[in-house]
Amino acid sequence: EIKWINSEDCIDYSKVKEALGDVDALVVPGGFGVRGIEGKLNVIRYARENNLPFLGLCLGMQCAVIEYARNVVGLKNANSTEFNEATPYPVIDLMTEQKHVEGYGGTMRLGKYECRVKPGTKAHEAYNSDVIWERHRHRYEFNNEYRKQIEDAGMVLSGLSPDGMLCEMVEIPQNDWFVACQFHPEFKSRPERPHPLFAGLINAANKNVDAKQRTLAKV
Repeated sequence: EIKWINSEDCIDYSKVKEALGDVDALVVPGGFGVRGIEGKLNVIRYARENNLPFLGLCLGMQCAVIEYARNVVGLKNANSTEFNEATPYPVIDLMTEQKHVEGYGGTMRLGKYECRVKPGTKAHEAYNSDVIWERHRHRYEFNNEYRKQIEDAGMVLSGLSPDGMLCEMVEIPQNDWFVACQFHPEFKSRPERPHPLFAGLINAANKNVDAKQRTLAKV
């Protein structure tokens, strides 16, 4: 059962619990533009702090990095230069080769690219593979200038490009399922052959539901 949430209704953090209190998992999908971004950051924060299974897709991964940088690393007002070019901490920025490109469409990073998955991560457990190929559609990337600070604070970069320069997946190991990817797994998911990241999200959600049911049964 899908519950659609307007992220603009979650710009006030006090309203997020009401919006997410009855759900078992959260997806923040891709998109463009600044509208509703602060609401997206708030629901991701709630998922992280309350161990609500979370999957971020493209923009969803970028928002997960921004939220973590602000509220865990302590980089106040961290942002993407897509939303605020004057941010003091551009943890998400245009790819170097995109700096002087105008427009979208064919100017973006498009198509299938190789990704190396870090062993011992939830992403690796989901894929059961060291190397994967996924489809992309974006212009903004994780800014490597902040990689050490973010990793030192506990976020794991679980997927990287073959040269190690582009971050493809992040996750928080303490949570049951907090995984986000720069690519678009929905392009490869099918009703009877779900993508590994969607399967991982649903499996984590099912475990939480089972736990709630067992707790209720004991009361």
